[in-house]
Amino acid sequence: MIITDTHTHLYSEAFDEDREGMIQRAMDQGVTRFFVPAIDSTYTERMLQLKNRFPENVFLMTGLHPTHVKENFDEELRHVEDSVKKRQYYAIGEIGIDLYWDKTYLKEQQEAFARQIRLAKTMELPIVIHCRDAFDEVFDVLEQEKGGALRGIFHCFTGNLEQAERALSYDMKLGIGGVVTFKNGKIDTFLHQIDLLNIVLETDAPYLAPVPYRGKRNESAYVVNVLKRVAEIYGMEEAVVAAVTTENSKEVFGI
Repeated sequence: MIITDTHTHLYSEAFDEDREGMIQRAMDQGVTRFFVPAIDSTYTERMLQLKNRFPENVFLMTGLHPTHVKENFDEELRHVEDSVKKRQYYAIGEIGIDLYWDKTYLKEQQEAFARQIRLAKTMELPIVIHCRDAFDEVFDVLEQEKGGALRGIFHCFTGNLEQAERALSYDMKLGIGGVVTFKNGKIDTFLHQIDLLNIVLETDAPYLAPVPYRGKRNESAYVVNVLKRVAEIYGMEEAVVAAVTTENSKEVFGI
């Protein structure tokens, strides 16, 4: 059984003490495909080192995370543009809008999001969307940029059924992670109404650990807990859900 973690920050400082052991624990559980999103240019070298260490298992993205959009976002976007022309990346992400922590740079976040969508379409790459307290703002940008080669994943989806259906209308798949295991997560109440062909699994490690690890450091091995809960919701065997969601990830990322 091959399991894919479509969103994991393996280069995070949270793993500096046991990174290889953490990755091996995931592989021992059958998690052998790791898609690694970018944050900003300060992490690029760590990401490349990770790719060199696990060339068959790690697949990198490049992009500017919305919470890292500041006054220098033009410089950061040039780094993204240069990076995607120099080496192989499998998506532009994670990109989007985050209004949970700070609304100061909303205009800049919107511009950075739109520009990175256009870059992804030019390079025929998928996007991976970060959205927190910003569904309306994210949908506004997607509406302006829709069509063409636009496709990707709505990472860590936590919206309602209506928002899920709208996300799917932009040729997005829903990234389902630890929140689906939370008692107050809510997405478990309607997820069965979404065709499994529109779902991919993720951890967002080291964040948002699933039950029974909630509140602790998340790691890619815990995607099996997400898999188990999604299989329960759909009334399917775990192996079937693993196979379908891995195929879905291949469709998005092209591998």
